[in-house]
Amino acid sequence: MKPGTGYTHVKRNETEVPNDFCLQNVGTNKIKANEIMNEYTIIGFIAASLTTASFLPQAIKVIRSKNTKDISLLMYLMFNTGVVLWLAYGFLIRDFPLIVANFIALVFTGTILVMKIRYK
Repeated sequence: MKPGTGYTHVKRNETEVPNDFCLQNVGTNKIKANEIMNEYTIIGFIAASLTTASFLPQAIKVIRSKNTKDISLLMYLMFNTGVVLWLAYGFLIRDFPLIVANFIALVFTGTILVMKIRYK
């Protein structure tokens, strides 16, 4: 990682970790930082997949029915703005799962937003 990203250049157990991230002992077992990061990454991928995919049924329904009467324009404007900012943040910190999840979410929620504006 580059300076200014919140990560040190010191590698602990072959994994770069945040400055304030320190694992001495968890319970009675010593745990390698890279083992924790792998488990956290798996949880992150599952969470990102579920929250991103949750917009797919709504996008499909809106595309098929062209009915957006009960969808809040303000909510989708705010949400899409947030997703764009999360996507930018993902690029800035070079976080691939964050980039992928937010890009896909932007496609789904952007589609809903465009349909809401078009079929208002």
